[in-house]
Amino acid sequence: MFGDVELKSTLVFFLSLPVHLFVCFQVLLQVEICEIEGNIFRLKIDEASPLRARYKVRDVLIKEPSTQRLFVSQNEAGILVLSSVNEDYKLKVTANPFQIELQSKGETVLSMNSNGLLYFEHLQPPPSDSPKNMPSDIFMLNTEDLGLWQEKFGSFLDIKAHGPSSVGMDFSLHAYDHVYGIPQHAEGLLLKNTSDGDAYRLYNLDIFGHKIHDKIGIYGSVPLLLAHKPNRTTGIFWLNSSETLVDISTKAVAEHGLSGSAAETAKQRAVPLTDVRWMSESGIIDVFLLMGPTAFDIFKQFAQLTGTQALPPLFSLGYHQCRWNYEDEQDVKAVDAGFDEHDIPYDVIWLDIEHTDGKRYFTWDKKKFQNPKKMQEHLRKKKRKLVVIIDPHIKVDPMYTLYSQAKDKGYFVKDRNGKDFEGICWPGSSCYLDFTNPEVRKWYADQFAFKTYKGSTNILFVWNDMNEPSVFKGAELTMQKDAVHYNNWEHREVHNLYGFYQQMATAEGLIKRSSGKERPFVLTRSFFAGSQKYGAVWTGDNTADWSYLKISIPMLLTISMAGISFCGADVGGFIGDPEPELLVRWYQAGAYQPFFRGHSNMESKRREPWLFGEKNTQIIREAIRARYVLLPYLYTLFYRAHTAAEPVMRPLWIEFPGNIETFGVENEYMLGKQVSSHSLESELNFETILPWLCFSQIPVFQRGGTVIPLKTTAGKSTEWMIDTSYELHVALDTEACAIGELYIDDGHSFQYLHKKQFLYRKFTFHNNILSSSCRDESGQYQTTCVVERVIVLGFGQQPTFVTACSKGNDLTSILIQYF
Repeated sequence: MFGDVELKSTLVFFLSLPVHLFVCFQVLLQVEICEIEGNIFRLKIDEASPLRARYKVRDVLIKEPSTQRLFVSQNEAGILVLSSVNEDYKLKVTANPFQIELQSKGETVLSMNSNGLLYFEHLQPPPSDSPKNMPSDIFMLNTEDLGLWQEKFGSFLDIKAHGPSSVGMDFSLHAYDHVYGIPQHAEGLLLKNTSDGDAYRLYNLDIFGHKIHDKIGIYGSVPLLLAHKPNRTTGIFWLNSSETLVDISTKAVAEHGLSGSAAETAKQRAVPLTDVRWMSESGIIDVFLLMGPTAFDIFKQFAQLTGTQALPPLFSLGYHQCRWNYEDEQDVKAVDAGFDEHDIPYDVIWLDIEHTDGKRYFTWDKKKFQNPKKMQEHLRKKKRKLVVIIDPHIKVDPMYTLYSQAKDKGYFVKDRNGKDFEGICWPGSSCYLDFTNPEVRKWYADQFAFKTYKGSTNILFVWNDMNEPSVFKGAELTMQKDAVHYNNWEHREVHNLYGFYQQMATAEGLIKRSSGKERPFVLTRSFFAGSQKYGAVWTGDNTADWSYLKISIPMLLTISMAGISFCGADVGGFIGDPEPELLVRWYQAGAYQPFFRGHSNMESKRREPWLFGEKNTQIIREAIRARYVLLPYLYTLFYRAHTAAEPVMRPLWIEFPGNIETFGVENEYMLGKQVSSHSLESELNFETILPWLCFSQIPVFQRGGTVIPLKTTAGKSTEWMIDTSYELHVALDTEACAIGELYIDDGHSFQYLHKKQFLYRKFTFHNNILSSSCRDESGQYQTTCVVERVIVLGFGQQPTFVTACSKGNDLTSILIQYF
């Protein structure tokens, strides 16, 4: 099998795989294995000679990864051993049975097809025109009954034009029994065994009031799985955008080793082994093995492939007020005034579908929003912003310019007969833009131009909803799998990419309208790997219940580990009416999560923060104000996410990878390295990990040995706080030392990137000296802000002196306090 191996950077060989349909025959598969710089390995399996090209995911990888040379260290008796450049890793490829084992420094980390579950359904001609070289009896059985060429889902018929095309493979993770990732599910942090139940499903669906502790796929999908043990983290990125199932089974296996006293005596010990089986409906096998070895290495490796979190505009890290729907311009002004009247900061008010002219996106209701520009100018004077909803479905109406243009240009998804696919959504009969087509995306981006989108201004930003895509009365409330996209790809092959592409086009449109100068803000409900490049996501239609507040934490942690740091859950729950205590607690939780928005259904009672009595209003006010004071730290974390792929919100085990107590903790988490947020039911003793000091009245703690930058006070919105001075909270460790960072730029443009207009400072407290130095010499930015106050936490007794010094920055007017 490996006799003629010639290696440059990619190993290519062919594999004969038996295919069992009605009779057994062989299909030739092409296998490619390569190493990518940064401890990444890639395995691709495709048909050697398919009847037509199989779908390969496009646009998710930021570029085609460059490969590194693999060296043959053994080639005999059907076994090929390849070594990486630095010889830390070896790939052992066995011909019969076909298996791949990946070793690190002599230790097997993972193996592929060790359970023999590799399968690859080859493309076939329809029975009526089967080729002569096919076995004559292959189509004798009733293929309809077996679901090979058509499949019924209730009253819906799915025609498979090229027959079944599913692919799958198993991976064994050696000595791992803690696995995470593969969002989005309303599930706990740790992935569970699926041996006795349903597999985890990755299939983007509009599920109103989704159940919790359910493995069904909901709004987004990121096919990235992480496995962790005390000395290593490993990742599997299965790059496939069709419906995917993931089976997980963890068991104990016997490991043989040699005793230290008598090398010839074998000992046995039980070690965990986790088998993960991936199964996708279509496409090819294209999998990236992320070898870490730390969790932070995994995040960088995944970002190397799919990109980092876009740096959001500062306003979008403030509080957002949303409802389905604020009724009219007067309602918007009244809600805006209510925040000022009750001294509660906020940055953005949102408009849902009722603001449009009959659910025609890019339009305004002529009676309720007669002068949208004037309304936006009112918000601009208050230094606030507006977000409007723009869904992907387009109302079928020849008089609607967007519809008529898209129809004339052939920009809608087609049905299997070549006609525009029509489904029911909010406007009634609707067609769906084919965002997989780059020409459609460019045209769509142009719709955000101020001259085209009448009534819009540069304080208007966008919310993409219903983009799974949602199709009322459709199979599982989504588009039929045999609908046809650009280049004749069936919807089954690109389904999980639909929302990804809409958000991409929307973000490009907002950038384009500013001639490339301003950062966009786009929230999407549906997402895929790489969506972090284009904006924010949220957990969808949650319910006003304590269980949904609780599950929101592991859901957000899982999304964060999958590269999407800018994520949040609707405060208060979208569906239903929260009791006052639940609403208050949700505000306190949301204030320490990356995306912070209150939102509710049109059938829910109004729930602006001041409607639940003065006592509750005061608590909510304090929570939101605490968020605004924390923004310098939060913005710095987003810069780290943008430049170093570090999740803003992260599970405890990432910061404490050797402490097994943290591996399953999901009711508390870290914001960066410095701050931990706890639920009231937390039982973890942080004193067993590191010194911690109380940070606020909410159960939030600052880690000993850190410096956190804050604003001295909250303003009405982020823009009101530009010139507000800074305050440093210095929490000392057991050695009376601390370090921290502060990142500053203009908060809205790309000047930080194109002109290096930013400041990135490092603070160090050591030997009673607080020093400030430049973290990145390439950045320059003028600011009038100073560090006005330093609060030192954790001194056993007040020191005799503390000196403040600076290298390249003014630290005048410092007040130092001790606690």
